[in-house]
Amino acid sequence: MLIISYNLSVMKKDAPLAFRISTELKRNLQQIADREARSISQICELLLTIGSHAYQKEGPKYLQRVLDRQKDA
Repeated sequence: MLIISYNLSVMKKDAPLAFRISTELKRNLQQIADREARSISQICELLLTIGSHAYQKEGPKYLQRVLDRQKDA
């Protein structure tokens, strides 16, 4: 089980990151943000953190498993 500490007031944020996503993904992220009473940026940061930790733990197998699921969908 992955437990991630996510304390917004402690995290130093000094590296901007920007990229384009589909309208559908943005809509999904906004729905999550609304349900969680957070901003899209906070949700994206948390999801990226979860993915990053999973990759550090499992390595390329993590990405391959996710990509294989997308093929099956």
